[in-house]
Amino acid sequence: MAPILVGTASWSDKSLIDSGLFYPPDVSTPAGRLEYYAQRYPLVEVDTSFYGIPAVRSSMQWAQRTPPGFVFDVKAFRLFTQHQTDPHVLPKEVRQALGRIPPKNVHYDDLPAELRDELWQQFQLALEPLRRAGKLGVALFQFPPWFVPSGAHFDHIRECQARLPGVQLAVEFRNKAWFEGDRPGRVWQFLRDHRMAYVVVDEPQGFASSVPQLWEVTCPDVAVVRLHGRNRDTWEGKGLKSSGERFHYLYGQDEMAELAAGARTLAHQAAAVHVLFNNCAGDYAQRNAAQFLALVR
Repeated sequence: MAPILVGTASWSDKSLIDSGLFYPPDVSTPAGRLEYYAQRYPLVEVDTSFYGIPAVRSSMQWAQRTPPGFVFDVKAFRLFTQHQTDPHVLPKEVRQALGRIPPKNVHYDDLPAELRDELWQQFQLALEPLRRAGKLGVALFQFPPWFVPSGAHFDHIRECQARLPGVQLAVEFRNKAWFEGDRPGRVWQFLRDHRMAYVVVDEPQGFASSVPQLWEVTCPDVAVVRLHGRNRDTWEGKGLKSSGERFHYLYGQDEMAELAAGARTLAHQAAAVHVLFNNCAGDYAQRNAAQFLALVR
């Protein structure tokens, strides 16, 4: 059976730090928190990269502050996944090239080709220190609910892969339409043909943005599982103060035993399995990750 690496979708989430329930009082710096986290888990997801492309210096420091064999899955910058993006989070040189900053959000197709090229290059450079250190897991592309099945969207996923040669992509969908009718077979075949990892999800059901829990392996090198909790009351809640409210859910032991069984099935089909708890509310993710580690060892 392949190794099952377990971690959380952040080590520096505000609700985690504010809770005071995971880091000791004397662990109060970004460097100290990552070192403390990496002593307890073998895997983490870089979530901040969704909101802004990391500096190369930051990823160099992440590689230096973690032990050999530690793995980072890095979330793709939001613009690449066709999320609307505040122009103020774009790199300075891209903002300057745009000239007058647009008053509203920008989208991927709004940018001239040369600026899209620049953003992809910067993201690839940010991944490079982790790749060189042997600590880069996958680049996670979490597409939004309005990213629905279409020829153009299949083409966009292909483009994402072409933009990151040598990087393993993992794809997470947020619209159930990808798995209705005869579409699942097309999705699985597409991902297999391109050696992309399908992201298995656990999340509240009954919404357009709900994807069913499907334990499918589409890449022989790695399978990825992301656990978002099962809080139906907040999954599509409006006016939430933080993402911690949306993911406010602590998995019970019976639920985790069921999920661990699913992870083991993946471990018989892929060379590695990454399990990430994204129920980032206080220390819920860290507590569940520690419990899950004990189940799959």
